[in-house]
Amino acid sequence: MTSEDFRSAAHAAADLVADYLEGLADRPVWQPMAAADRQALLDLPLPETGTDLDGLLKTVAEQVLPAPMGNGNPRFFGWVNSAPQPAGVLATLVASAMNPSSAGGDHADVHLERAVVRWIAELVGFPHPAGGGLLTSGTSMATIVCLAAARNRAALRAGVDVRAEGLAALPPLVGYVTGETHSCVRKAAELLGLGSRHLRTVATDAEGRLDTAALEAAIAEDRAAGRLPFLVVASAGTVGTGAVDAFHPIADLAEREGLWMHVDGAYGAFGVLDPVIAHRYAGMDRADSLALDPHKWLGVPVDCGCALVRDTEGLRGTFSLVPSYLRDEAAGSLGWFSEYGTEQTRPFRSLKVWASVAHRGREGVAADIAHTTALARRLGELVEADPALELLAPVETSIVAFRYRPAGLDGEELDRINRELPAAVQLRGRVFVTGAVLGGHEMLRACLLNATTTEADVRLLVDEVHAAAAGLTGRPDTSGPA
Repeated sequence: MTSEDFRSAAHAAADLVADYLEGLADRPVWQPMAAADRQALLDLPLPETGTDLDGLLKTVAEQVLPAPMGNGNPRFFGWVNSAPQPAGVLATLVASAMNPSSAGGDHADVHLERAVVRWIAELVGFPHPAGGGLLTSGTSMATIVCLAAARNRAALRAGVDVRAEGLAALPPLVGYVTGETHSCVRKAAELLGLGSRHLRTVATDAEGRLDTAALEAAIAEDRAAGRLPFLVVASAGTVGTGAVDAFHPIADLAEREGLWMHVDGAYGAFGVLDPVIAHRYAGMDRADSLALDPHKWLGVPVDCGCALVRDTEGLRGTFSLVPSYLRDEAAGSLGWFSEYGTEQTRPFRSLKVWASVAHRGREGVAADIAHTTALARRLGELVEADPALELLAPVETSIVAFRYRPAGLDGEELDRINRELPAAVQLRGRVFVTGAVLGGHEMLRACLLNATTTEADVRLLVDEVHAAAAGLTGRPDTSGPA
């Protein structure tokens, strides 16, 4: 391949991507793939001879781009999946061209990662000692990193080197979560050998926040039974409703009891940038660790999570293992990133973080977040004003939890309809929303992350819920314009 071959194909690819991004709002948010198109991808044969770049782009244009997940569209309200920042898209190409391993060494990606990790900490107001964090594939991996550090500290305080002796040398380590804590915490507990049975679910208050009185009682019960409480996980925005825990009381209790306080900020931690809701995050900076996802509210192209910790040396002591073939006498006091997590070969994630943030600056990022939280509150108002809809939780961040609840339907029928509604709405193609269960009842949850979303889009969501519900109930859609 000549440089001109690549240059020509790169220009064509840029046009293809620009056309795709430009036309997102004019196409259906999502549609099921035709069976033949799906099978064509599944059955792609391994080519015996190579395909030129023009042929590769033709396949992408005809078989890949027409079947997106939908999350780039301003009317995508499903799960917690953001549209990519265009600056981050461009940076991803450059990072791929350089293709380093960001494990360590003296090259740009390593130093840029230290800078953008500091930026992330500054954005959310978390203390950041030098080396006190790293980029990961997502919050699932960041949670493993943070909980491993918590486990290591608890073991050392109990006089055990868990890296050498394993968990068998310790009494059962117990962590505390709520029923709304993200499933990645349970996965981390299982992978770290703690066992999901020792990840205790404590009660929440009426607004879905962790109940510190229930937590204190659970800790006392576990200590009396010979178990070793070591961890409490608070949330900076639950996935179900966007609820933010009261951090100061949890931090006070964690300090008294010697527990590691971890905050799951995967989705919601960046909400602290919105002045209207910033007060909800008071005390988040007291946590021992914070896991969050730049690839959610910041719009950094997937994948990119971040683990932040207060104790740099504690994190390094949890993972550092430097064989002779990886020694670097010029690494400096912080060593390599690979000493702070599980990955040895690490991708160049920092460039797309830098581009996505630097292109907008703190003010632009904060404005984007404030726009989505304001729209979420507006959607909450529309739901409350609609006699056939019910708002299930206060709108605290940019998630709106609600359900279809017209008069004259019993609980079982309501649950059936609300369970089927998300797919029915999705299939119509005009908006995309997903469901969940809250308090034992099926619901819809709309997550707003896209700064190009408008009030007209959220009004359309209300209309589409009514129209899809009419198809499920056989009742006429009498909602009218939202």
